[in-house]
Amino acid sequence: MIRYQVIFIMKIKNLLLPLILLGLSTSTVLAQSKKIKHVVLVGFDGFGAYALPKAEMPNLKKMMQEGTYSTHVRTVLPSSSAVNWASMIMGAGPTAHGYTEWDSKVPEIPSTTKTANGMFPSLFNAVASKNPKAQFAVVHSWPGIGYLIDNKVVQKVINTKDDDEAALNTTVDIIMKEKPTIMFVHFDQPDGVGHNIGHNTPEYYAELKQVDRRIGTLQQAVKDAGIADETIFVIAADHGGTGKGHGGKSLAEVEIPWVMTGPGVPRGKEIKETLMIYDIAPTLTWLLGAPLDAAWRGQAIKAFQQ
Repeated sequence: MIRYQVIFIMKIKNLLLPLILLGLSTSTVLAQSKKIKHVVLVGFDGFGAYALPKAEMPNLKKMMQEGTYSTHVRTVLPSSSAVNWASMIMGAGPTAHGYTEWDSKVPEIPSTTKTANGMFPSLFNAVASKNPKAQFAVVHSWPGIGYLIDNKVVQKVINTKDDDEAALNTTVDIIMKEKPTIMFVHFDQPDGVGHNIGHNTPEYYAELKQVDRRIGTLQQAVKDAGIADETIFVIAADHGGTGKGHGGKSLAEVEIPWVMTGPGVPRGKEIKETLMIYDIAPTLTWLLGAPLDAAWRGQAIKAFQQ
């Protein structure tokens, strides 16, 4: 009889142990995410990771020292704008969300699923499902970004019509005055220089100095707003380029940088594992403590937290 009781107790322990570990794991995730209240996602159109070693970008390189990064994040194909910005904020590839071209305004392929507002679920939808009072703002220099944003969920969407300085100043003003839960800003450069003069040219690297200046200005705005200790600050891009174009399959076109700093983010850590552009939305959603959407194919990269 005693032997059977021992066996029964051991079976109960074996059943309970995974549940206990799951509970500990969940509590750890919640603890990691608890003090993160804001995300500032900064996207630079046409910023190829190939350029980082030669670029004079002290603000970005300091971020890499103080945070976690990868210079080998892969885009989806084609390595163009709308299809990749959609993938970044929607956590899935083009055959799921349906935006397939550089200038997609509506899905060319029917989205696999839609929200009540008729769009594929994005980062903003996922966070709003957890926190209905969350505040979102999107400022975009390239007008094409506006077609990818559900303005029934994102309270403030501002198109600065190819004016990067207006995008910068508007974003600083929003961060300082409103402190949104998610602030997404899109800059059109260095893509313009890439198309007009060429990638990997002196003029392209000169433009990257302006990119770095904008990064520094936004970082200072976060500090001045008093939210630096509770903000995840992210730099990303939609594609790189070669010659005067992009859209192809070379590494110069399909590899982008992803740099992140903030509470709980390991310092000076380079992520070696495979990362895709559609992992960005799931990672930021996870960091804000919200559940990932079931339709997403990206995953939360937990190496961005200690």
